[in-house]
Amino acid sequence: MTVEVQKEEKRNLSLYHGLWTLTSRELKKWYKAPVILLLSIIQPIFWIALFGKAMNLGSIFTGTSINLPGVIIPKTIIDQIGQEILKQTFGTTDYFSFLAAGMLSFIVLFTSMQSGMSIVWDRRLGVLDRLLTTPVPRGNIIIAKVLNSVIRSLVQATIVLVVAVLLGMTFAPGINALDFLGVYAALFLMSFGLSSLFLMLALRATDWQSQMAIMNLLNLPLLFTSNAFYPIKSMPSWLKPIAYVNPLTYSNGAIRGLLLGIQTNLTIDFLYLGLFALILSTIGILLSWKYLST
Repeated sequence: MTVEVQKEEKRNLSLYHGLWTLTSRELKKWYKAPVILLLSIIQPIFWIALFGKAMNLGSIFTGTSINLPGVIIPKTIIDQIGQEILKQTFGTTDYFSFLAAGMLSFIVLFTSMQSGMSIVWDRRLGVLDRLLTTPVPRGNIIIAKVLNSVIRSLVQATIVLVVAVLLGMTFAPGINALDFLGVYAALFLMSFGLSSLFLMLALRATDWQSQMAIMNLLNLPLLFTSNAFYPIKSMPSWLKPIAYVNPLTYSNGAIRGLLLGIQTNLTIDFLYLGLFALILSTIGILLSWKYLST
């Protein structure tokens, strides 16, 4: 019995060692090329700095006094009305912070979509064939690429969050370290599920153009059918059902609830994200045994 336990422990150690080796290999491609990191965070920073600051809804709903025939509405009254409109629409009077929270999910989406490209290039360069001749389980190949994407997503989301704070993002009063851990947990689950999804789509791909076409097809629709820019209650009726199945919606809801204090159901948000990550990663591992062959 002791010998069997020792063999099982060695087997598990070898399994985890193989997983970490594959993950480390993927990460080296990234951190040894800092220009890739820079280029990957430019787009969400532009969204925050340009779109977020240019679309200053606070100034749209507030301003100078209004002169009506025989009536002058003071600026203070206009400001109060504008702040109330913003509060009822977005759950906060600071639209920039509302948008910046959505950009955290966007950078995770953008990075996760690129996860499928790595397996396409590994197949084209013959790296995948060499991996398949090793005793490493097929599922480990997929999970290693998913973990690489998750780690990259969280690092880049941190950078974007720091930039957003420097540009004026504010948090809800009383925020603590557990709230930030919750934010990273939500981003982790969404990235795990999305990375598994795009790796599944790339399992049989041999042409990088087709994978890029899929990424370009799904990129903006996933972003604009979520609550990244505006709440679901402001969407047309035909769009709301789509938004309710979009994982970005639940990630954004959890982030805004934790960082900005916007009312949301965190239990539903994390339950949906957890099931999303679990189901897609399981399907990805099962499909890897079917489609990854020597």
